[in-house]
Amino acid sequence: MARRKRYEQDTENHERWLISYADFITLLFAFFVVMYAVSVVNIGKYTVLSEALGDAFGGRGAANRTNTMVEVDALPLSNILAHKRAEEAKRDRARLDLLAKKLDSILKPLVNSGKVRVTQTARGVTLEINASVLFDEGDAALTPPAQETLRTVADLLKDDPHGIEVEGFTDNTPIGNPAFASNWELSAVRATTVVRLFAANGVAEERLAAVGRGANRPIASNLDPIGRARNRRVAVTILSGAGA
Repeated sequence: MARRKRYEQDTENHERWLISYADFITLLFAFFVVMYAVSVVNIGKYTVLSEALGDAFGGRGAANRTNTMVEVDALPLSNILAHKRAEEAKRDRARLDLLAKKLDSILKPLVNSGKVRVTQTARGVTLEINASVLFDEGDAALTPPAQETLRTVADLLKDDPHGIEVEGFTDNTPIGNPAFASNWELSAVRATTVVRLFAANGVAEERLAAVGRGANRPIASNLDPIGRARNRRVAVTILSGAGA
């Protein structure tokens, strides 16, 4: 009887290795699930990981604990690019806001007299100057005071990265200078003259463009002298990133 009892005990002890083996297989399975789940950041795979660890290390309670992890989902590339563009646009607006304030400050006497206006739109910052500040009537040569004023503006703009568009405008009075066939030519040459001065004072040529609008875009009535004087102007627009 003693011999038989000892045999039964030895058989029971030999089968204990199955418990350790089962634990090893469970842990090995959990390891490969972890490696698979972290290969790509995806909320679905985190769920698989959570459930696997819960089953392997204590049931649903462990799974519930893993749910406290911060869920990370892969954002679509379009969302990332849109966020980046929004941030760049925000920084660009801040730079243009500062530039507008500086232009207003350095031209304060002309701004206060109403001969110069600094405005902001989605297109950028526009410096609008009455033609009488820059040119003699019917002429496209900058007066000495105008040259000095525009050099001050060029010093501010030369280190700025934005594109610059210079537009010339006239009233609808027929041109009296035989050097110009029409107001269209006069406005184009005036814009080009301002662009040339900017380039000569350090503004990169590739940032500059000149446009002659003639009498086609009035901002006041051409029926009275005050309105016509208002329409004769040069507009310098520092283009925003979106408007460049």
